[in-house]
Amino acid sequence: METLMNLQTKEIVSVETGARIGYIVDLEIDVDSGLITDIIVGTRSGLGNLFNKRDETIIPWERIITLGNDVILVE
Repeated sequence: METLMNLQTKEIVSVETGARIGYIVDLEIDVDSGLITDIIVGTRSGLGNLFNKRDETIIPWERIITLGNDVILVE
């Protein structure tokens, strides 16, 4: 079983482009079933400046292909 803390250390990578998307910052959970429905991935905009705002991308749980040791691969 994976914990949120463990998932947050894994980088999210697109299998289609090979691009690094970011890291999990939060989860969406269905309160009725208790299952994760989406992962919320934080990405930085701009050139890495300390004051750049963080953008968030919502990825449905079904788009996760595999949970690796270091990365999470998504469609």
